[in-house]
Amino acid sequence: MSPKQLRGEVTSELLLDTALRVFAASGEQGLTVNAVIRESGVSLGSLYHHFGSIDGLIATLCHRWLDRLLGELATALRESGSAREGIAAAVRAYLTFVQEHREPALLLHSPLADRKSMTRGKEFRDAQEARISEVGLWIRLHIESGELAPLPLPLIESLVMGPVVAVARRSLSGIDDVGIDEAARLLPERIWRSVRA
Repeated sequence: MSPKQLRGEVTSELLLDTALRVFAASGEQGLTVNAVIRESGVSLGSLYHHFGSIDGLIATLCHRWLDRLLGELATALRESGSAREGIAAAVRAYLTFVQEHREPALLLHSPLADRKSMTRGKEFRDAQEARISEVGLWIRLHIESGELAPLPLPLIESLVMGPVVAVARRSLSGIDDVGIDEAARLLPERIWRSVRA
């Protein structure tokens, strides 16, 4: 890597890290070009050069952390011996991610990320295709083996991830009526009952 490429990579990383910190501290309203530039010390021209706009910066940041989350889910599924174990491992992996990466989890579960995924859903899905395909393949294999109910893949994804995402959102919003540890203990079996063959 040339020195110029290395500087560009360092600048990109600094902008992404700064944008996440600004979002965590100030929310969506505070995540502005001026705030990121001020906090990072990077020029406006550099932000536009690397990301095209604040929306490009936010989209890249969301993609980065969504890819990491999906990677952890795919690993949990891949390392499980059965469909039942995979469901439990995926629930635990998701909730562990939320506990260990609170700031990125806040972003991924925010109305900002929801709007981006609704308006640019195909783009987001295409960018995560390899991870999503790996999860889909795991589901199909377990449907074919007779462990999972023969339901459409999006429905199985919704039955598995819907309750987990709901718990994550409650926890991230400060509602403490169900702890993440308790949910990680109780949800896998209830979810398993909804998707088993």
